[in-house]
Amino acid sequence: MRRRAAPTLALCLALTGLTGLTGLTGLTACTAPDAEAPPAPAGLTAQAGSATTVHVMWNAAADRDGVTGYRVFEGDRLVRALPAGQTMVDVTGLAPQTGYAFTVRARDAAGNLSEPAPAARATTPAARAEDRTAPTAPATTTGRATGPRAAALSWTAATDDTGVTAYDVYQGGVRIHTAGPGESGTALSGLRPDTVYTFTVRARDGADNSSPDGPAVDVTTPPASGEGPGTAPAEFGAAASPGAVTLTWTAPDTGRETTEYELYVNGRATTVIQFGAGAVPSGRVEHRLTVAEPAGTEWAVKLRARLPDGNWGAFSAERRITLVA
Repeated sequence: MRRRAAPTLALCLALTGLTGLTGLTGLTACTAPDAEAPPAPAGLTAQAGSATTVHVMWNAAADRDGVTGYRVFEGDRLVRALPAGQTMVDVTGLAPQTGYAFTVRARDAAGNLSEPAPAARATTPAARAEDRTAPTAPATTTGRATGPRAAALSWTAATDDTGVTAYDVYQGGVRIHTAGPGESGTALSGLRPDTVYTFTVRARDGADNSSPDGPAVDVTTPPASGEGPGTAPAEFGAAASPGAVTLTWTAPDTGRETTEYELYVNGRATTVIQFGAGAVPSGRVEHRLTVAEPAGTEWAVKLRARLPDGNWGAFSAERRITLVA
């Protein structure tokens, strides 16, 4: 196992200006250059998403490995250079009905490249001319946490006139995982403890047509050992009525009354909901917002509570609504 310790300190003595045997000037401390490469990325997979694209994924490096980026290769050809925080990529511009082999190498701050991960292979399907019909959405989605940082999802198969080629998992409107056409479930890792995730699944065909979202499923990861009770508002709901939106949730157990909640709309902090003395709710909470936006406006809403230490807690599940007149 590689361990990034503090750099080894070497003494670079510039023996200039000697005065007798006691005066040394020009004493400089320098660090030995880092020549140790990080380990190869683990868990590399490749899945054709269409006739011209392949989705490549791998596991994130451990902090101790000092990885600052990744290099993705198709054969001997560099196709993408990515930062350390990105562990998946769609490789585009490929040929239909062609086999490809992908490898990934980790890079550290000194420019050392790891050995390639074992190659992941994928074959693109045949192109379908003028295919503009999207697959049906998966009819059901289920999910459960399998630990503080992991979850398992499953879904029912979709249908398509030319055949489903992939299933894409979304969280908060962002694609985070791609599974093969014959798969009906997957394991997700790299999640945060004590967090509510709202997952949806879309089917995709060989022409890159995506289905609508399947039913959303909420998965709450448990707190990590020693972190105490969860801080996310539970059972969050949002309902639109003429000129208003009604929000409901269960207050988290923070050890004190929760007087403030920060509301996010479409990914941006919009307002802080405050409850005054004598009006602080416990248990089930209901709050009504007056809205001026036109009917048909779509909102994605979520909120989080102010904790006793002054920080914001974990987010609730996200709910999508359409405003009405």
